[in-house]
Amino acid sequence: MSTFSKVVICGVGLIGGSCARALRRAGAVKTLTGLGRSAASLERARALGVIDEAATDWAQALDGADLVLLAAPVGATDALVTELAQHLPPHTVVTDAGSTKSDVAAVFAARLSPEQRARVVPAHPIAGAEKSGVEAASASLFDGRRVVLTPLPESSPEAIERVTRAFALCGAHVSSMSPKAHDETFAAVSHLPHLLAFALVDEFASRANASELFRYAGSGFRDFTRIASSHPEMWRDIALANRGNLLEELDRYSAALSRLRSLLEAQDATALEALFQHAKDARSAWLDTLAAG
Repeated sequence: MSTFSKVVICGVGLIGGSCARALRRAGAVKTLTGLGRSAASLERARALGVIDEAATDWAQALDGADLVLLAAPVGATDALVTELAQHLPPHTVVTDAGSTKSDVAAVFAARLSPEQRARVVPAHPIAGAEKSGVEAASASLFDGRRVVLTPLPESSPEAIERVTRAFALCGAHVSSMSPKAHDETFAAVSHLPHLLAFALVDEFASRANASELFRYAGSGFRDFTRIASSHPEMWRDIALANRGNLLEELDRYSAALSRLRSLLEAQDATALEALFQHAKDARSAWLDTLAAG
């Protein structure tokens, strides 16, 4: 018997589509319903077997739904939750896949009643790829990856358990933290690296000799800038939603670059090597923790 009778995916792209494929792989859902702003994209998702049906509005989509995943860009959350609130059945649990959480929690607090908020558990799957769209969706995207839940004060234990079970069925390891701690942490380890990759590629592309630079760029440039192929609209919304924490991280990184510049100007080989060694050792230790699980 399926764990879920009906799961609604709002935003059937990389994350939403991968969740749908993973739940289907697990045999955990009877019906997968897609909802989104593009009828053509939903039809493509249905043709690919990612969803079973496409809904045209929230009333249709939510009929009989056990679980809703909001997987649209975080900038769309307010409008989506405002409409969803008018049709949310008393048994339906809502989660999301946004990369920022304080803004999402604020939207739920403003747009839903306390009774509705009891059935909401915001989440952030720490899984992705530089490609976007339903064609990039994979049933294995969440395997061994972490999903962070950031429950609301009103989130019920039953709702938390349902969302935890859904992501675990997708192959993920599930943990929890507060929205504030989440946004501070991911400004450093995720949002800042994306900004740096976008900025470097944009700066190179703006130079007069851009074509020559790209012709000679090798694997190091490719690896460093891989995430600059990520979805621009999504990352625009993330950057703006978490701008306070990101500005602090940019200041810290600017100070680190200033120190590096000073060492280069001074031709301080000893200090440069020590900095590089410290970074190498720290990264090696981090990789060891990943390998250990």
